[in-house]
This record gives sequence, C-alpha cells and structure tokens, in this order.
Amino acid sequence: MGPVPELDSRADACARRLHEADAALLASHIDADGLTSAAVASTALERAGIAHEVCFKKQLDDAEIADLAAREFDTVLFTDFGSGQLDAIAAHEAAGDFEPVIADHHQPADAETEYHLNPLLSGIDGASELSGAGAAYVLARALAADDDDGEYDTDNRDLAALAVVGAVGDMQAVDGELVGANRAIVEEGAAAGVLEEGTDLALYGKQTRPLPKLLEYASEVRIPGITNDQQGAISFLQDLPVELQADGDWRRWVDLSDEEKRTVASALLQRAITRGVPANKAERLVGTTYTLTREQPGTELRDASEFSTLLNATARYERADVGLAVCLGDRGDAFDRARRLLSNHRRNLSEGLETVKQLGVEREEYVQWFDAGEEIRETIVGIVAGMALGVDGVDPDRPILAFARKNDEETKVSSRGTGRLVGRGLDLSAVMGEASRAVGGDGGGHDVAAGATIPAGEEESFVERADAIIAEQLDG
Repeated sequence: MGPVPELDSRADACARRLHEADAALLASHIDADGLTSAAVASTALERAGIAHEVCFKKQLDDAEIADLAAREFDTVLFTDFGSGQLDAIAAHEAAGDFEPVIADHHQPADAETEYHLNPLLSGIDGASELSGAGAAYVLARALAADDDDGEYDTDNRDLAALAVVGAVGDMQAVDGELVGANRAIVEEGAAAGVLEEGTDLALYGKQTRPLPKLLEYASEVRIPGITNDQQGAISFLQDLPVELQADGDWRRWVDLSDEEKRTVASALLQRAITRGVPANKAERLVGTTYTLTREQPGTELRDASEFSTLLNATARYERADVGLAVCLGDRGDAFDRARRLLSNHRRNLSEGLETVKQLGVEREEYVQWFDAGEEIRETIVGIVAGMALGVDGVDPDRPILAFARKNDEETKVSSRGTGRLVGRGLDLSAVMGEASRAVGGDGGGHDVAAGATIPAGEEESFVERADAIIAEQLDG
C-alpha cells in the first residue's frame, strides 16, 4: 500500500498498464513540479525494467499531443499535465495512436480514460494536497509493489524527497507546511532516511546565501530597515553576539550553531515587531523546513525550496535535460550547468521585478495587472508576478495578472494569488480558463496560481472578464 490509499487502485491499474507496454514515452511539464515528476517516474520505470524515453513540453495543446503520437510509442505516460487535455488525448486513444497513462493533479477535462491517476478524482485537493510529483510518486510506489524480486527494499520511498521538492516548487506548502497527501509523502521520506522535517527560519537561501544577503533579500516578511537594505542588514547582524565571518567570508545560516541560529531568529522577530510588523505576520519568519538529508550541506540541493528554484532555472530556459539530470543524480557537469543557469535566472528575475516597478501596476476593482510585453520572458513572468506581490505599491491582498508576449499572435497570461484569498473563494484556475476562452484562448492551473494563452490584442478584454469572475468568487 502506498502513502495515499484513496489512489491505490488507480495507481495499481496504471502500473499494470506500464508493465505491459513494449516501451513508453514519458512526457512532462517544464517547471520544478514537472521536472521532479519526470525524474520520479523515470527512475521508477527504470527500476521496474520498463523501456522508456523522456521528453518535455512547455504546454500541452493539440499540436504537441499530435507530436507525441507521431513518435509511435504504444504507451504515453503524462506527468504533471494531461488531465486538462484529456479530451484531445482521448481522441488519439480512440484512433489507436497510443494508450495514455496520466499521473497529474490539474482539473480534468470532460472526458474519460482508463489509466488516469489524479487526486481530484479521489476527493483530494490537487492544488494544496498533492502535486504532479506527488502523483508520480504514488505511481512509483505502485510500480515498485508490482516488482516481485524485492530488489528495491525502499519500495521507491527514496523518491519521496523529489516529490517534496516538486510540491514545494508548486507552492503547495499551506502557511509554509505541506499537508494532506503531501504530508504522507513527507512521512515516508523521513522513514526512508531521505528527508528531515524541522522548524527553522523560513527564509529562502539558508543553505547558500551569506547572512546579510539572506536578510536583505528576504521577501517572506518585509522588515523595515533590513529588507532591501544592505547596510541595514549588516548593521543588524553586527549588533548580535554572533561570529559573522570565517576566513574573511560571510558565514551562511547553515554554518551557524543551533544557539547562534536561535539568537539571530529571536532578534529578527523582535526587530520586526518593534518596526511595526504585526505579530501574526512576524511569526511567519519561523516555519517548517524540508531538508534532503542525502545532499551536501551548503548546496542548493539540500533545501527543498532552493532545489525547486534551481530546477526552474533550467527548464524555463530550454534546458530541461539539465534539470532532469540533476534530479537523477548528476552532481558533476549537469549540476555545474544548473548553477550557472540559476545565476542567470536570478538576474532575470531581479531585472523583471525592476521592470514591474518601472511599469507600475494597473488596478481594476478586484484585480491588478501589468503588461511586460517583451521585457520579461513569458516562461518566468508568473514568478515575477508572485514576487511583485511583496513590492511597495502592489496590493498583497489583490490577485495579480501578468502579461508577456509569446510571439506576434499570442500573449502569455500568468496569475498569482494568496492563501488568504483562496480561503475567501478565489480560484485562479477557473478565472484563467473562463476568461481566456471568452477571448479565444485557453488556460487553467490551480486556485492560487494559474496561466493562460490568449490572442494578442485581447489583453484588456481578458482583464475585464477576469475582474468580473473574481468579483463573483470573492463576493458571491
């Protein structure tokens, strides 16, 4: 039995089909959740002796599905997408092009197929309780269970670490913590010795950033005099009874002793409150962390959040192969390449955020938005939109839409919300789907983050329709 009993029968059916395949084509999405989904599934297929190839798609539309069909595999395994395109996939199945097996967590289209593993079909929230990598992990556990030779005594539980990276990368940590089916995967990973759950400072970069940069760039909770203030962050640290440097270099959070960490965290909380940060918000400075215990301390791979960002820095720049190689264990050339891509990714995000500050944000009654045109890559504009929610002049309690040009005919739309807004009824997946189709496009995703592609020139009509839908959701 796997970590999510409600999905066992579906996972077992999918596993049996894959064992029957002559060879499978594994197709996955390009974000962190998609990459980890592919890595989990590919590792499980290899261990089960199932021949397969892996490919990645930026989006899954009719043309891309037809491309998969043209590769003439008898079975196509879709991870982290496929459910929302089930109607088009089912048409190829009916035509005998391939047998689909789907391990996804997005809202299914109005069609059916026999081998479909999706938490939503079992009453589990696919936006906050199980990611695409989580669905792939449930399938991996079923594939291991079907292997009778006992070669893998972990029953693929070691793959739980990658599933957690995918969930964190898919923003499924509710108030900083994984819940529901994700929680069961965390427990299996801990039992397998590949994961450690703890309570620590909830800031990004604890493994790799020098202490002043860790505090200066912290966007989780904005602290006046420290956030976005290099000298302020240094002055704050210098007032503490903590050794800040070693051999002339700034220490990182991971380099501190437990006592030193408590000293810094306590002082940071106190500083936040004395500078006017509400106590309930200041408390978010400390939260749940997920450590990959088999990875080298002080590297991006040791922390689930940093690992997911590293993966985003590969596939979003057309190097999904690099991200997959890292997930599969390459700590040499692929890891070095991923780090270089990450450096470039951070630079682009910083420049993108500056672009938003310069453009400003337009506000409708319920939604705010900006149009980056060609100034921000369409593959990262959603990340920039999420970051913008922490910028002065941007309302953190209002959903944000971001436009970026894909080509002369199409515009990419990304949307981001907050857990509090979702609690009030916000569902950006429905907003993106309905508003995009109203202007001749298509879209979907999750309640807190979603995307769409629309015809160029329809941006204002899209905003108008999205604003009306959000009004119904929040006031309905």
